[in-house]
Amino acid sequence: MTASAREKAHIAGSPATAQGPALGEALPHVMPTLRACLQPSRDPQVRLKLFSTLSTVLLRATDTIDSQGQFPSYLETVTKDILAPNLQWHAGRTAAAIRTAAVSCLWALTSSEVLSAKQIQDVQETLMPQVLTTLEEDSQMTRLISCRIINTFLKTSGSMTDPEKLIKIYPELLKRLDDVSNDVRMAAASTLVTWLQCVKGADGKSYYQSSVQYLYRELLVHLDDPERAIQDAILEVLKEGSELFPDLLVRETEAVIHKHRSATYCEQLLQHVQAVPATQ
Repeated sequence: MTASAREKAHIAGSPATAQGPALGEALPHVMPTLRACLQPSRDPQVRLKLFSTLSTVLLRATDTIDSQGQFPSYLETVTKDILAPNLQWHAGRTAAAIRTAAVSCLWALTSSEVLSAKQIQDVQETLMPQVLTTLEEDSQMTRLISCRIINTFLKTSGSMTDPEKLIKIYPELLKRLDDVSNDVRMAAASTLVTWLQCVKGADGKSYYQSSVQYLYRELLVHLDDPERAIQDAILEVLKEGSELFPDLLVRETEAVIHKHRSATYCEQLLQHVQAVPATQ
């Protein structure tokens, strides 16, 4: 029997294949098995199947893996021992498929509603660097899900995110505004709205001024996008950020309005800025 066959046989006969509420009862046996079988040295096909199964049960966590309310106590194992190693970049299509599976599993975890805000923040602390990297994946689905995960992280942590870490996020989202997929571009714009909300809620907004100014300039380029849906999304991002440094945004907008094919969106933005008081 090959090593791969032995792994599959071990999993098939283990509590990891338990169904429904029984899975939650078997967690003390399930988690060590998952941890062992999802290490990067193990068979890729086994890992892909296990990640698919884990994602499925996480989407129904309260009826399956968290039926006894014990799953959050294994969160560190899931994030540090299972997800983190499989989100690391390695060359090859199989490795890319593993990262996609791991990202999907992380999305299921953060969407499962079994984690508290503090627990999601702990996941963010551990995995945000890896998720920022998966924004660059060849897989459109991976890039899209990564945007959504970052949005969830930011909505949960709000202004509590460390300023230095918060500032590292927006350039990666900006890159996705040039994505070949409009779905990814829209998701990135939505996440930038959340990022700006975090900045608005933070202390010492002047710390972010140069970053926000750069963001204004880049967003104004995309405000002239050929796709109207993208223009609408970018306008919402700029409106969200307009309260931070309104005078700065007005200057940046007036500097480029003549370069746009139509002044309509810039004019809408300027009207909005004039109508909304600053939060400084």
